[in-house]
Amino acid sequence: MAAPRHTTHTPPINPVPEPPPVSEAMARAHRRYWRFNVTLIGVLMTIGFAVSFVVPLMARRLASVRFAGFSLPFYLGAQGAILIYVALIVAYMVLMQRADRELQRAFEADAVARRAAR
Repeated sequence: MAAPRHTTHTPPINPVPEPPPVSEAMARAHRRYWRFNVTLIGVLMTIGFAVSFVVPLMARRLASVRFAGFSLPFYLGAQGAILIYVALIVAYMVLMQRADRELQRAFEADAVARRAAR
């Protein structure tokens, strides 16, 4: 036996609101912001991957390289990798704060342009 079908369509209780209109300049600013964000994440994750996997795989070849008096693989394994990860986090924070400020300036310029157009 099939379930009964309702023939009347009722609108949803809480309809999804329409997004506000966005100017072309603001849309470009958002695309630039997200392109920068994705690129930055890709670069920082590549550096993290190299520190986590490439250096240990090449440990024997890099054993003759010295850093702070220790062989490079030992230094990275002991404390260098943690310092690099912290530096990656700080770099992401600083660069994204700069990108956020640029997006905020674009938003403010767009708001001024909209007010002037009225």
